[in-house]
Amino acid sequence: MQLGSVGSCQAGRLISTNAGGTGVLRYGNMRQLVLGLEVVLPDGRVWTGMQALRKDNTGYDLKQLFIGAEGTLGIITGAVLKLFPRLTRSATAMVTIDDVAKAIALLHHMQASVGNRVEAFEIMSKSQIDTVCRYGNGLKNPLASDARWYALIEIADSDPDWDAGAQLERCLAAAAEKKLLSDAVVASDLAKAEAIWALRHNVSETNQHAGFTISNDTAVPRVPEFIATVEARLSGAFKGAVINHVGHIGDGNVHVVVVLSRHVYTTPAACEVAAAEINLIVHEESVALDGSISAEHGIGKMHVDRLERFKPPLDLELMRAMKAVFDPNGLMNPGNIFKR
Repeated sequence: MQLGSVGSCQAGRLISTNAGGTGVLRYGNMRQLVLGLEVVLPDGRVWTGMQALRKDNTGYDLKQLFIGAEGTLGIITGAVLKLFPRLTRSATAMVTIDDVAKAIALLHHMQASVGNRVEAFEIMSKSQIDTVCRYGNGLKNPLASDARWYALIEIADSDPDWDAGAQLERCLAAAAEKKLLSDAVVASDLAKAEAIWALRHNVSETNQHAGFTISNDTAVPRVPEFIATVEARLSGAFKGAVINHVGHIGDGNVHVVVVLSRHVYTTPAACEVAAAEINLIVHEESVALDGSISAEHGIGKMHVDRLERFKPPLDLELMRAMKAVFDPNGLMNPGNIFKR
């Protein structure tokens, strides 16, 4: 699993936040990767569920209660994780695409052609690519194109006889014949592959350099419709705003990033008002399409009010009941997920 916080993240926190990343398409998020846990409960007792079993149907799967709970039910102190062998063959490409619907069709084409060798498939809007290249200290777009959308693709395996680059080229050539893409470049070596992925991994930093940034973390089943409606509403409400999109298209996780000029939004109060309105628009459109207001970043303290607004009442009732069972005195991460 490739994460933006690679190098600083820790296993316990990854589990507690149910972290994702660019590898979710192939491996799943942390919820799919945890076999067992050890957790210190609020009353000081230690729950040990460290069995390394893929199949255990003896009642409730208690470990799942702590995964993604953001430390509100206990402190994770040990884990048994599902591991995968390091892949030794890979190929990376960057392609231009006319619209998001074709990006999804291209992903399906890739999966039909190479199966689970699709390691990652990320989309980025042209505005996001332009932002990264402008503020990314030498980062460059390898495709001279005015296309509205880009996809970053990686396929990988451990077969020593497999020519990943050749297969990726054949797959993309077939996709071009179906008019699923308009242009493509396949990295000829590791350095070029890393340069392509640097465009994706520098998104957060470059957006912050570009202006006051409001980033969202939604998951929706109908991505093209979501992007069209949310962009129309945001463009109408915030003239001059740069609206970037980047995401893990294979699991419906789209990050809508709105960059506002610091020359216009000059005070913390003005930024706070704008951020609240932008978040509301994005969350309303996500929920209207049967989506989620948080795909992988969680609720924390920032979105507590949003959770109260958009989560069904019965869901909230069951979650609070679970919190009361594990932590009746509210000791664990107070203010996270729930209001105090």
